[in-house]
Amino acid sequence: MKKSAVLSILFVLIHLICFGNHLQIGKSPEGGKSVYQSRLDDSDAVYFTPANFKITADGKTDVSDALQQAIAEVKTKHNFGILLIPEGKYLISKTIFIPQAVRLIGYGKNRPQITLAKNSPGFQTADSTDKGKAKYMFWFVSSLSKPGEGVHDAGAGTFYSALSNINLKIEDGNPNAVALRAHFAQHSFIAHADINIGNGKAGLFDVGNAMQDVRFFGGQYGIYTTKPSPGWQFMMVDTYFEGQREAAIRTQEAGLTIVRLQAKNVPTVISINPNFHEKLFMENCRFDKVSGPAIIISNEDNAVNQISLRNIDCRDVPVLASYRRTGKQTLGAGAIYKVKNFIYGLQMDSLDADPVYKTIQDIQPLNAFPEQAKKDIPELPAMDTWINIKSLGAKGDDTTDNTRIIQDAIDKYQTIYFPQGWYRVSETIKLRPNTVLIGLNPIATQLILPNNTPAFGGFGGPKALLESAKGGQNIVTGIGLSTNADNPRAVACKWMSGENSYLGDVKFIGGHGGMQRPGTAPKPNIYSRGNDPAWDTQYWSLWITDGGGGTFFNIWTANTFATAGAYISNTSTPSHIYALSVEHHVRNEIRFNKVANFNVYALQLEEESRESTECQPMELENCHDMVFANLYMFRVIRVIKPYPYSIRSWANKNIEFLNVHNYSQIKYTTTNPLYDVNSDTEVRPWEFVRLFIGDKSVTNTDPLKGQINKLATGFEFAEGSCSDSKGNIYFCEQRMKRIYKWDASTRNISLLADYHWEPLSLACDKNDNLLVVFKYIPKPGYLINGKPEEFKNPPDAAGTSFSGWGNSGFGTLVYSIDPNNPDETIQLLKKAPMGQINPIYKALYPSNRWRDGHDFNTITVARDQECWVAPDGVTIIPVAYDLARSTSLATAWPGKTAYIADEYDKRTVSVDVDQQGNTSNLKYFAEQGEFASATDSQGNVYIADGQVYVYNRTGKQIKVIKVPERPTSIVFGGKDGKTLFVTGHGGFYEVGE
Repeated sequence: MKKSAVLSILFVLIHLICFGNHLQIGKSPEGGKSVYQSRLDDSDAVYFTPANFKITADGKTDVSDALQQAIAEVKTKHNFGILLIPEGKYLISKTIFIPQAVRLIGYGKNRPQITLAKNSPGFQTADSTDKGKAKYMFWFVSSLSKPGEGVHDAGAGTFYSALSNINLKIEDGNPNAVALRAHFAQHSFIAHADINIGNGKAGLFDVGNAMQDVRFFGGQYGIYTTKPSPGWQFMMVDTYFEGQREAAIRTQEAGLTIVRLQAKNVPTVISINPNFHEKLFMENCRFDKVSGPAIIISNEDNAVNQISLRNIDCRDVPVLASYRRTGKQTLGAGAIYKVKNFIYGLQMDSLDADPVYKTIQDIQPLNAFPEQAKKDIPELPAMDTWINIKSLGAKGDDTTDNTRIIQDAIDKYQTIYFPQGWYRVSETIKLRPNTVLIGLNPIATQLILPNNTPAFGGFGGPKALLESAKGGQNIVTGIGLSTNADNPRAVACKWMSGENSYLGDVKFIGGHGGMQRPGTAPKPNIYSRGNDPAWDTQYWSLWITDGGGGTFFNIWTANTFATAGAYISNTSTPSHIYALSVEHHVRNEIRFNKVANFNVYALQLEEESRESTECQPMELENCHDMVFANLYMFRVIRVIKPYPYSIRSWANKNIEFLNVHNYSQIKYTTTNPLYDVNSDTEVRPWEFVRLFIGDKSVTNTDPLKGQINKLATGFEFAEGSCSDSKGNIYFCEQRMKRIYKWDASTRNISLLADYHWEPLSLACDKNDNLLVVFKYIPKPGYLINGKPEEFKNPPDAAGTSFSGWGNSGFGTLVYSIDPNNPDETIQLLKKAPMGQINPIYKALYPSNRWRDGHDFNTITVARDQECWVAPDGVTIIPVAYDLARSTSLATAWPGKTAYIADEYDKRTVSVDVDQQGNTSNLKYFAEQGEFASATDSQGNVYIADGQVYVYNRTGKQIKVIKVPERPTSIVFGGKDGKTLFVTGHGGFYEVGE
């Protein structure tokens, strides 16, 4: 034996003896198992080979232009599809753009590696105009730019894009290089990739949707990110970080939902940016040799900041968490320890518990570092066992009926590979217990039921397009399921497989997210059709039942023709759901009935305006032993009506909700996140880190009797309350276009006005004229000085997404009326430059601002250019875009303190007011805030945030006033001016002593 070989063996033995499991196989900066180890045959795919492009896969020849050409070919030829890249080493020197629905997939015994060449032009200097202050190897975009156009970054409508089974490497001399920018949405992902960042900046900027089996080596960061598109969570499964210089992940508002992450030799695992929140959920992770705080937390004791850690194994991690504002730390428990449970934020230990800020902490020392938790996403069978369905005669032409060929293949073979194509079927496709169906892009590979398929028409019980085997170990991945519109018995997928089964990257086609091939007639836009009679005329898209379960990953079910996107019933099989998006249904998004032992992580529910205004997002019935983590429930900006509850709960026990985000850019956020039907109990906080529904029954009592006096009811969304000098109260309903008056002397309520202008908020001037902020929509054809009347979004609209998604083109104006003679006195207020009225009597600002661009602190004290001037000549309303959304007006008295709610960050701030009505000196007053606040004669501040919370002038909470429904505005009035009045969605209330 040669001397060198002996020395090598001795070296390995010494490492094994001295360092044990510190020496890990498969953790090199280059490698990782190739998922697709041989060529995939697909006539619709583009192959990045020397036969098709002028390239050499030697790691020395620059292939940048050829690679971009290949990607463009996929998009131009098919609109959606796959670029297959064989094993080899590829060199690039410029940014490669990947448009919507194009997937780059590597194949071969080893993954292909794409390397950014040393000293590539432009990668040395930070781009100050770029959001990420970087330059990217690969940039996912919504569409490829034409010459002269800017980059069309991926966003909320960028679906089906991916990079899989490809390794990336950044060579030296590229300090501002980032491997990937991936701000895409549903069914987009990064998977099976090693990213060697070296001395570059990061592996990924701006995350989107999902990630699986990705390893990051080196870099300033593995990932640094802002909020995903369009504000959803980000699901990470089976990831690895090593050797980052500052943090494995730097984040803000990303909704990080992390399972089985390993971080080694880093200063910090998760660093949350200063003055930003994060909804962080981590489970079954390993932190190894973390020199600084493992988690750096910002925005302490704020409801939107939610930290949940479960089963985190730590070795050489002296500080588990640190807190930016206070400087406090949560220390580890020795050299090796397990974080069994760490929950930080606003919590409710039962349905009827008052919400409180606290920390649940269970950290236990260990004697040895545990092995990594077992993965629950199965590997695909060996490729030499795959049968190409087209080789058996199937045709994905959206015309030929392939039912018999597909069913025969399933009956004969275990693993069926579906190349891209739209495969029509006319009967239920039934899987055997071990059947595996594999596609590579669910918009490009679909199983389709034509409209009015006889077996699925007429009256009858649910009938599945695809049906798994009861108790089986089925795998279905990368395939779209379309039941079209007119098949009333259809269920797209009935899933009865067992704990070790897998359903992933499956799109339930219909309603939203569809795409067409080039040259085909476009289908009508769902927004332009109005109510479609085919909506809500099928059974559920995904039906998990009869003991069904397993692992479900990266699924989007948005078929408006279905009764619900998902229905889980009659099962207690231990299961995990990761990144399930359920949207755009008419009556129900998702329903759980008699379900146990399911963990549901990164479930996202969304209601669209035309079809979902009255949709119940979730029904939870007779369930037990379940966990929901990073649950997002959202109503889109176009919704114009309130809805009472996001979750209806019926007879459940041992259900835990972690990191709940109930929200909308508009004021019609679902009124309450959860309503328990049998106990008649509402859960009010829109944002919380934990709610536990235990096994004890809850009986609703009425503690408000005698304290709260209901003065009127029957409203849709009462808001905008104000009072005059006599103590009379005014309030309004925007959509119903009504203004009401409550008379302090007679204690009667009357309809003061019902003009066709939408009232937004109200106030009174010094002479008791009623001021009405209203929404003005210009009429087509109406001309001013020969030009159409138009309203463009002002500059201060840029910091709020309320101004986006078509929510523009209107004006926010102010008129006044004399309440004693409203119809004859209505007049538009005139504007004046800010500062012209000096001194003012009072200024009126938006009581609450939704600034999800995170510029609240600057915009609230920005100097407005103009103001509306009331008839009294000394009351002003500064012209601010946020008047369009606020539910009431905050009074700013010169020389005194005014209070404004940061609705997005759930906080109330104080500002100083000068003699001209300008605000300055913003300070954080209370970590609560929603629609409005009011101040009493002693200087106590009453904050409406689910209930009414009372703070003294120093910012200390002194009382909670529980009101019958969520308050939308509050004001002091009555004969003595000291009585608190509250508007809710449906009622108008007076608070007693």
